[in-house]
Amino acid sequence: MSYTPPPTFLTRPDLRGRFGMVATTHWIATATAQAVLEREGNAFDAAVAAAFVLHVVEPHLNGPGGDMVGLFATAEAPGQPQVLMGQGPAPAAATIDHFRSQRLDMVPGSGALAAAVPGAVEAWLLLLRDHGTWELREVLSYAIDYARHGHPILERTAATIGTVADLFREHWPTSAELWLVDGEPPAPGAMVRNERYADVLERLVDAGHAGSTREERIDAARGEWRSGYVAAAIDTFARTPHRHSSGTDHAGVITAADMARFSATYEDPMTTVFRGHTIVKAGPWTQGPAMLQILNLLEPFDDRLLDPGTPEGAHTILEAIKLAFADRDAYYGDAARPEQLSVLLSEGYAAERRLLIKKTASTRPLPGLEGGQGNFPPLRRTYVSPAGAQDAHGVGEPTVSAVGESRGDTCHLDIVDRWGNIVAATPSGGWLQSSPTIPELGFCLGTRLQMTWLEEGLPSTLAPGERPRTTLTPTLVLRDGQPVTALGSPGGDQQEQWQLLYLLRTIVGGYSPQQAIDAPALHSTSFPGSFWPRTWEPAGAVVEDRLGDELIAELERRGHRIQRAGDWALGRLSAVTRDHATGTLSAAANPRGMQGYAAGR
Repeated sequence: MSYTPPPTFLTRPDLRGRFGMVATTHWIATATAQAVLEREGNAFDAAVAAAFVLHVVEPHLNGPGGDMVGLFATAEAPGQPQVLMGQGPAPAAATIDHFRSQRLDMVPGSGALAAAVPGAVEAWLLLLRDHGTWELREVLSYAIDYARHGHPILERTAATIGTVADLFREHWPTSAELWLVDGEPPAPGAMVRNERYADVLERLVDAGHAGSTREERIDAARGEWRSGYVAAAIDTFARTPHRHSSGTDHAGVITAADMARFSATYEDPMTTVFRGHTIVKAGPWTQGPAMLQILNLLEPFDDRLLDPGTPEGAHTILEAIKLAFADRDAYYGDAARPEQLSVLLSEGYAAERRLLIKKTASTRPLPGLEGGQGNFPPLRRTYVSPAGAQDAHGVGEPTVSAVGESRGDTCHLDIVDRWGNIVAATPSGGWLQSSPTIPELGFCLGTRLQMTWLEEGLPSTLAPGERPRTTLTPTLVLRDGQPVTALGSPGGDQQEQWQLLYLLRTIVGGYSPQQAIDAPALHSTSFPGSFWPRTWEPAGAVVEDRLGDELIAELERRGHRIQRAGDWALGRLSAVTRDHATGTLSAAANPRGMQGYAAGR
């Protein structure tokens, strides 16, 4: 059986050119980045400008109080990709004992007690300092303008505000003041402003006046963020108890000292080779190595077993995902052991694990190293959806509950310029529904600590000063030592799974980027979710109906518990590519949700 042919109808064209290409999850961010490229900025200037705009125009999906993970390669060193680490750690007072003293058995999914140290702004400024060319005022001018003078609010942003409006009215008055209009959610398309955040950005620019060089000016802004007005406002506001997703009131524990201690950094990535392509991911403080494990499992299989458009392929892919994610939950985290990671990514380990892929669906997590079951998080909250359910919580994006709990709400951007600089980055956290708005700042704190556990001895156990294991996981692809693709998607636990489908369809199936993004998607839910309340569904799988009744019925016959999501519900992928032989650049973006766009020439 040959690989399923790519679709002949495309929702958007594969954009092609040679000057520069951009793809993001919001058309205004895409237009911003392209505007920077047109004014002689490079990919890093464009990425930072777009990222701060995303804080303004997608506030339900990311914010300055959140975090980010980036991968990039420079034109000067294309074969040496780097990780941009913008994941802040747990505050010094975020101890298991403190959470237990608050009568909590899990880190809540909303509220300042779940806040890690914000990492996104610091990381973006670091990237701009070291690899950009523009002054900070130029880069931030786009976000300042949209925050101060307004932008049309997205329908999904307005819907999110509507979902949490009662929470805002009853418990988070500072959020109600910013996001409600006469006590009601704004209408989709209404012009909204966030002048307090514009003030924050202006303060960062003003702080840079002390520097005599571009680099010194940006470092001065970083210092203002970490140790100035922003840190002081966060410290003061976090002391006030407020409602959390647990239904109880708590104060946060983050302090100005926690803010001052954190600096974003660069790290070496982790890689594997799949069908002649080097796949580049961040380390085990993300879920990135799970992609590498999955590809190692799938590498020697016949092409037909790598095709998500066939029953055999879809089943094989789901089972490989479950094996890798069992290892993710048992061994990944800031406390991951390097010797274990070396084994997990080895060919011999993949060969052993490959034998566990049977003809029927597995129903329990199977971590593969000795002691893995003892390292595994508790499976005490099982979510079982009704068979054939179309509206179950967490299926698509964004998903938010009335108590502010969110799953997988995230942004993404990919940019390549004419010189060969390339970047893929996934900002997230600090959603408007994460915790109460800090009134002086116009934004709230994130909730990344919900991805830690309050049980001792796990690699992702909550510990002061350690990073929570994040779901943020962009991808770079190299061929013959040169970057050829920057790729990513929002989606929490699904990010890696949806990107996997893209890689299989482009590398094995011969799909173009837009064909791969448009093609129907699926993912597994048969592992503990990374978001509160950490539910899982044994043998669970979510599929787009476009995969076809015959394929879906065969998956059910093999024991997969299928949840239908509708025709166009899963994935918010975007990608840019570069052909080094011809100089051709391309870009593609997701049509689902009618929000993401690509641009370039």
